[in-house]
Amino acid sequence: MPSINFILQTILISLSGVIAPGPVTAVTLGKGSRSPHAGAIISLGHGLVEFPLMIVLFFGFGAIFKLAYVETAIAFIGGILLLFMGIGMLKDMKTPEVAAKPDKHSPLTAGILLTAGNPYFLLWWATVGVAFIMQSTESGLYGFLVFAIAHWLCDFVWLYFLSALSYKGGRFFGRRFQQIVFGVCGVMLLFFGGKFLFNAAIKII
Repeated sequence: MPSINFILQTILISLSGVIAPGPVTAVTLGKGSRSPHAGAIISLGHGLVEFPLMIVLFFGFGAIFKLAYVETAIAFIGGILLLFMGIGMLKDMKTPEVAAKPDKHSPLTAGILLTAGNPYFLLWWATVGVAFIMQSTESGLYGFLVFAIAHWLCDFVWLYFLSALSYKGGRFFGRRFQQIVFGVCGVMLLFFGGKFLFNAAIKII
């Protein structure tokens, strides 16, 4: 059974990633103006790409993850990525407004295409995501399943919430609220980035 601490870290990092404004957020707001359920369907399309990738990483590279130097390298690179993400979100506190973006595809197709065509998505999984999968394997297959489901549910809940908000005609929160959310997420990413780098340094020493 994964520890409560690990599950909380998974939720915090996952939410920090999905809350960051990007194409998925913009399209969700756009499609949410026509259907409050658009975000849920977009997250399903996202999951159709993400779950197979997680399974490949778990089963296909399990032996590689067990190598000490590989684990250290992943922790180091993942830590740097999280630091950059955190700094980026703190900078975005000045202009966090996200505009709705029209899209001709269905919500499911949009979720698939925006996920598969996002190089940042692949970079995140190759570094931060892999590090979390490695930690989840300490509890075996069950630990991995808990991690995978918890991670995807963060996407599902947030995107569903955005589309429902957009359908009701609300703005993407108030500017002040956005700044607070970005600030909190930015600080959390800096904290976990530092933690990743610290763990990597300990392994080297």
